[in-house]
Amino acid sequence: MARQERTYSGADAAAQLAKLPGWSIADGWLTRKFTTDGWGTTLMLVNAIGFLAEIADHHPDLAVAWSSVTVKLNTHSAKGITDKDFELAREIDAVALKRPEAGRPAGLAGSPHAFVRGDAPK
Repeated sequence: MARQERTYSGADAAAQLAKLPGWSIADGWLTRKFTTDGWGTTLMLVNAIGFLAEIADHHPDLAVAWSSVTVKLNTHSAKGITDKDFELAREIDAVALKRPEAGRPAGLAGSPHAFVRGDAPK
């Protein structure tokens, strides 16, 4: 028989959220909205999240709009937010908010544009 996964709420959930700036908990979901620079980037982000989800065998709910993707995570089998959700959130942040490393050779410097932002557009 499968062991029941630990779910987080209250102070335990807040402690985990402190390690994930930009994420919040609403209605039993670990949630974050990413703002993009347009439809093409939105689709690239959705595909990247889909790839991570398939690797993890853990699938978020996504709300997709022209210039944003809202990610909602919870573990359906546990009926709550588990370590799986916090781990996938970290993986999503690592990919979605990746920026070129400082000091790279000019030909590999990357784009100066922030295609995906974890906050509201400025």
